Amino acid sequence: MNLLLLGSGGREHALAWTLCSSPLLNKLYCAPGNAGIESIASCVNISLNNFSEIIAFCREKAIEFVVVGSEIPLVAGIVDELMAVGITVFGPSRAAAQLEGSKGFAKDFCREFGIPTADYARFSELDEAINYVQRQKPPIVIKADGLAAGKGVEIAQTISEAVQSVRACFAGAFGTAGYEVVIEEFLIGQEASFFALVDGSHAIPLGTAQDYKRLSDGNTGPNTGGMGAFSPALVLTEKLNTKVMESIIVPTIRGMAARRMPYTGVLYAGLMITEKGPQLIEYNVRFGDPECQVLMFRLETDLLPALLATCNGSLNRLKLLWKNDSALTIVMAAEGYPHSPQRNTEIKGLDGINETDAIVFHAGTVRKKNRILANSGRVLNITARGRNLKDAQKKAYDVARRIDWPESFYRDDIGGRSIESES
Repeated sequence: MNLLLLGSGGREHALAWTLCSSPLLNKLYCAPGNAGIESIASCVNISLNNFSEIIAFCREKAIEFVVVGSEIPLVAGIVDELMAVGITVFGPSRAAAQLEGSKGFAKDFCREFGIPTADYARFSELDEAINYVQRQKPPIVIKADGLAAGKGVEIAQTISEAVQSVRACFAGAFGTAGYEVVIEEFLIGQEASFFALVDGSHAIPLGTAQDYKRLSDGNTGPNTGGMGAFSPALVLTEKLNTKVMESIIVPTIRGMAARRMPYTGVLYAGLMITEKGPQLIEYNVRFGDPECQVLMFRLETDLLPALLATCNGSLNRLKLLWKNDSALTIVMAAEGYPHSPQRNTEIKGLDGINETDAIVFHAGTVRKKNRILANSGRVLNITARGRNLKDAQKKAYDVARRIDWPESFYRDDIGGRSIESES
């Protein structure tokens, strides 16, 4: 089978690495890819926004299956375009992708179908939003309605901070994503990520993870796309996993079917585990990044048949197998991230990393004249597997310290508190 993977981050490198082991795979292409992906797949310089060029490439190379990694083309409708010309594609339709593309849509959907989530209000006018904020009790959660690369959420500790955050959204801090704002009740508990494969009618769990969104140690600093993650999420017991399926995943599938926009693909539920049980913070309509990296490092089952089963409606006949190990990933970012990351700085020492239980997934890298250069903010994902979380953490940080890249930084506390609870 000839397969095209769409995306260029650490998530896509992890997916490409996993898909390469499938005996069903003939040729793997990736658009646009990165310096790590090009060592295992043929990378092609096609923009994720250029649907006509993507379709033309699929026809030219006899692509039989497309896997969409990034949320941006999903929300823009790439699945609808590919299906219209008869190409099988993994991911939700444009209508279904609204679960991530619009936080207001998602919140209204939860209210309609009884899915547990924080109380909220949504606004498209600045003055109305400010008036509402001034009647709330902090902390207050302010969210840009649309896609903001994981950065469109602010937890305001005071009313004045909340007003400032609302003003920033409407002033264009997140582009058009902030032209509508969702203001939410602050939930207390532990965050976790729950993944399921969905074929429109059936769903099966695809593992759990916990990620670190804040830039700096101790969960301080601004929100980012993610600075690290581990799997499985220790806070999600078997009983809680069942509860998540029953109270969130299954009602979501039924609700989307009732709205005549059946959901297919991977459904990623960002959760807060509260005293009342799991509550939905947000939906994502693709694999998380960096959560995908730790999930793929633990998966034993061939991923490709699972993705195909999602597309042909046969998930009810599929069983996924997992390694009993823990996996942990550390994000190495370029100095200046998330505001003005340094680009074109050279990364050395990657060739010497060749271990069974550790791998470096590339995110924002480019190869120029046999040199690996940083090309974005989040650049490398050092991922390791161990008999427990502490073991995986040690292996990952040991590898991170061997990478020669002075213009980088990473958090030193990925997995920290969870390791304390593990022992």
